[in-house]
Amino acid sequence: MSIAEVFGYDTQKVVDKITGKLSAWIDLLIENLPNAVLAIILLTLAIFIAKSVKKLSARYIHKLGTNETISRFLSQLIFIGILVLGVMLALSAMDLSKTVSSILAGLGIIGLALGFAFQDTAANFISGVYITFNQPYKIGDIIHTHDGHEGAVIDINLRVTKIRTYNGPIVYVPNRYLFQECFTNLNEIGKRRVQIECGISYGEDLEHVEKIALESARNVSSRLESEEPSLFWTGFGDSSINFTLNIWCRFNERNLDFIPVRNEAIISLKKAFDANDIMIPFPIRTLDFGIKGGTQLNKELTGLSQSSQNGSNTENES
Repeated sequence: MSIAEVFGYDTQKVVDKITGKLSAWIDLLIENLPNAVLAIILLTLAIFIAKSVKKLSARYIHKLGTNETISRFLSQLIFIGILVLGVMLALSAMDLSKTVSSILAGLGIIGLALGFAFQDTAANFISGVYITFNQPYKIGDIIHTHDGHEGAVIDINLRVTKIRTYNGPIVYVPNRYLFQECFTNLNEIGKRRVQIECGISYGEDLEHVEKIALESARNVSSRLESEEPSLFWTGFGDSSINFTLNIWCRFNERNLDFIPVRNEAIISLKKAFDANDIMIPFPIRTLDFGIKGGTQLNKELTGLSQSSQNGSNTENES
């Protein structure tokens, strides 16, 4: 007696049932084999066409005057669209229309769940799309972020913007911060003002100092000649009268004259002050020794000496 018969099963019926199922599956496979081959061919063609169209679209969209970031983004969308179309055609070729509807419904639910789970990523993506098309800055621009990072934009993708700082390191800034927070684009107008802060002694003639400082600024060879230098007195310091010397320079992705102009302006200003005996004072501190204030050290010591002598004379007389 077999094990199946011990448990009350008819062995022959079990074998027939399994054989029938396998035969049905084999028949279904043979029946759908042409559709499966057609689906594979359609999917392969879709992948090939999507890759080819992606390369061609990126090249021709860029030739139309669109920047590299936008052309890359549009070509990627075209690639995904053709690929999705190919998958839908392949599923339809296998008579899986209901499956397609179920997949779309499932993708909708999954997309909603992922939207809540990855809100920051979604925000970066939407911000990247806005930055790509609106172009508040582009590759090569010098920007200053809200967090204090400053440098040249070397790449813009749908998640982050890469900035190469002046010292060399690359900073990855999430796009949502550049979309939601303020930032400064230093290249947009093509020029920048360099400010030199300095101070001169209280004994100097301010009008003479202003004339000499402006002449030294005009001698800076790398400045922007279409903009005249200017000088503004900023206030009275502890040991100097302070001013700011303003010089304009060219500023774009090919010509960053900011640092050379500042270096040349400082050297020129120092030479002009030395040639005209204009003093840039060191910090000065006045020590007050009187109880009420205004008493110098020598007068205080003289007063103490006289008091000591008067005391000695009084003791001698007594």
